Amino acid sequence: MPALVLLGAQWGDEGKGKATDLLGGSVDYVVRYQGGNNAGHTVVVGDQKYALHLLPSGILSPGCTPVIGNGVVVDPSVLLSELSGLNERGVDTSKLLISGNAHIITPYNVTVDKVTERFLGKRKIGTTGRGIGPTYADKINRVGIRVQDLYDESILTQKVEAALDVKNQMLTKLFNRRAIGVEQVVEELLGYADKLAPYVSDTVLVLNQALEQDKVVLFEGGQGTLLDIDHGTYPFVTSSNPTAGGACTGAGVGPTKISRVIGILKAYTTRVGAGPFPTELFDEDGEALRRIGGERGVTTGRDRRCGWFDAVIARYATRVNGLTDFFLTKLDVLTGWEQIPVCVAYEIDGKRVEELPYSQSDFHHAKPVYEMLPGWSEDISKAKSFSDLPKNAQAYVKALEEMSGAPISAIGVGPGRTETIEINSFL
Repeated sequence: MPALVLLGAQWGDEGKGKATDLLGGSVDYVVRYQGGNNAGHTVVVGDQKYALHLLPSGILSPGCTPVIGNGVVVDPSVLLSELSGLNERGVDTSKLLISGNAHIITPYNVTVDKVTERFLGKRKIGTTGRGIGPTYADKINRVGIRVQDLYDESILTQKVEAALDVKNQMLTKLFNRRAIGVEQVVEELLGYADKLAPYVSDTVLVLNQALEQDKVVLFEGGQGTLLDIDHGTYPFVTSSNPTAGGACTGAGVGPTKISRVIGILKAYTTRVGAGPFPTELFDEDGEALRRIGGERGVTTGRDRRCGWFDAVIARYATRVNGLTDFFLTKLDVLTGWEQIPVCVAYEIDGKRVEELPYSQSDFHHAKPVYEMLPGWSEDISKAKSFSDLPKNAQAYVKALEEMSGAPISAIGVGPGRTETIEINSFL
């Protein structure tokens, strides 16, 4: 049976939660493999809307086991609050599994994130201030705290001491902040141990055994391809690998197990935070996309920057992820435009460039080259098949498919769970 990777093919916020939820009833495990509570998914089930941050979207699908993999960074207070909120709404969260190797976002990681961002001033990255970057930095610097460390007070204390030796020097001498006490951090972290214990597991073993038993496993990325620490618009990126390769390291599953890689594409483009964005709109069209599309970050609450569809970054996402399929979301938002511009290339220093430039400077100065496609005015939210779409909407989808380099196998025509056209099955 297949192991599927589902990821964002733009700058995040493409509607991955809807796509994961659509597949959730057909898969046995849904795995978050990177990121933390800086990601957010909105899933609409009937008249209920769920905003998920750390939890995999599969937690809303009965019979599906949701997994937080070793590549995720976990804020225990946020996770427990999210679980409590779902339990209060009648959602069964008892099947959740958390990797003992996942790293913990500590209180001092959050503090460092916030003061560093303020210190950068005009050069700030636009982080969420939730401690994600500093936690990944601790992981790479080998001073990180893992979930399993909560169950050995001696080891936990030693690791917190080692981390704060450096951080307190920075906080007091560079940022003029008070030092953070080791004891208070250890006490807070130990307070989460018993509450998390029922969920902690060797998820690498569980997932590999599941695949050996022909179970279907879906790996769900947070953020998007252009926010990947290696392959995104660095330095305006996240601190992990949302691209397909991150699923292998972030969940402990070999690449030979992956059978399909599905990229989620919004029918236009959005971005949260700082960084270059060639098709960004600052006019009435941009405001209309924001208003009609409800473009506000699930986690950050910030308005998203909006622009027209960028086929250059879609082709790039196909290449670096090895995409086999696209799920096109929010096609309904474009209803009402007489003509819809699509960015097919960039102009850089007077030259036409059809692939994403590797140079940060070139991408910063890239100007979009648009092709105009005819729009449609008909309501498409009730469409159940591709042939139900207006001819111009069909032509728009086919044009995006040809430009992007992979087949569009599903189309979102509304926010609801059932408002999806499935062209080719992902399973």
